Amino acid sequence: MARLKVQQKKSTIGCKANQRETMRSLGLKRIGDTVVKEDRPEIRGMVHTVRHLVSVELIQEGD
Repeated sequence: MARLKVQQKKSTIGCKANQRETMRSLGLKRIGDTVVKEDRPEIRGMVHTVRHLVSVELIQEGD
Protein backbone atom coordinates (compact mmCIF):
# COMPACT_ATOMS: atom_id res chain seq x y z
CA MET A 1 0.00 0.00 0.00
CA ALA A 2 1.16 3.50 -0.79
CA ARG A 3 1.88 6.10 1.84
CA LEU A 4 1.95 9.90 1.83
CA LYS A 5 4.85 11.91 3.21
CA VAL A 6 3.46 15.27 4.32
CA GLN A 7 5.75 18.14 5.32
CA GLN A 8 4.63 21.51 6.69
CA LYS A 9 6.07 24.35 4.60
CA LYS A 10 4.17 27.41 5.87
CA SER A 11 2.90 28.71 9.19
CA THR A 12 -0.72 28.40 10.30
CA ILE A 13 -0.71 31.96 11.66
CA GLY A 14 -3.56 33.84 10.04
CA CYS A 15 -5.23 30.67 8.75
CA LYS A 16 -8.81 29.65 9.42
CA ALA A 17 -9.48 27.62 12.56
CA ASN A 18 -10.47 24.50 10.61
CA GLN A 19 -7.14 24.58 8.75
CA ARG A 20 -5.20 24.85 12.04
CA GLU A 21 -7.18 21.93 13.44
CA THR A 22 -6.54 19.88 10.32
CA MET A 23 -2.79 20.48 10.60
CA ARG A 24 -2.85 19.31 14.24
CA SER A 25 -4.91 16.25 13.25
CA LEU A 26 -2.25 15.37 10.69
CA GLY A 27 0.36 15.66 13.44
CA LEU A 28 2.04 18.80 12.12
CA LYS A 29 2.90 21.41 14.74
CA ARG A 30 5.64 23.58 13.26
CA ILE A 31 7.34 24.40 9.98
CA GLY A 32 9.56 21.54 8.84
CA ASP A 33 7.61 18.79 10.65
CA THR A 34 7.12 15.66 8.55
CA VAL A 35 4.66 12.80 8.98
CA VAL A 36 4.04 9.65 6.97
CA LYS A 37 0.40 8.61 6.66
CA GLU A 38 -1.40 5.83 4.80
CA ASP A 39 -2.81 6.89 1.43
CA ARG A 40 -6.52 6.88 2.28
CA PRO A 41 -9.39 9.11 1.13
CA GLU A 42 -9.70 10.66 4.61
CA ILE A 43 -6.04 11.68 4.69
CA ARG A 44 -6.17 12.97 1.11
CA GLY A 45 -9.13 15.16 2.05
CA MET A 46 -7.23 16.58 5.01
CA VAL A 47 -4.19 17.28 2.83
CA HIS A 48 -6.44 18.93 0.23
CA THR A 49 -7.79 21.28 2.93
CA VAL A 50 -4.28 22.53 3.79
CA ARG A 51 -2.60 22.03 0.40
CA HIS A 52 -1.24 25.61 0.42
CA LEU A 53 0.62 24.95 3.71
CA VAL A 54 2.20 21.55 3.00
CA SER A 55 4.16 19.58 0.44
CA VAL A 56 3.16 15.99 -0.30
CA GLU A 57 5.19 13.10 -1.67
CA LEU A 58 3.81 9.67 -2.60
CA ILE A 59 5.87 6.78 -1.26
CA GLN A 60 5.38 3.41 -2.96
CA GLU A 61 6.05 0.35 -0.84
CA GLY A 62 7.50 -2.78 -2.42
CA ASP A 63 5.02 -5.50 -3.40
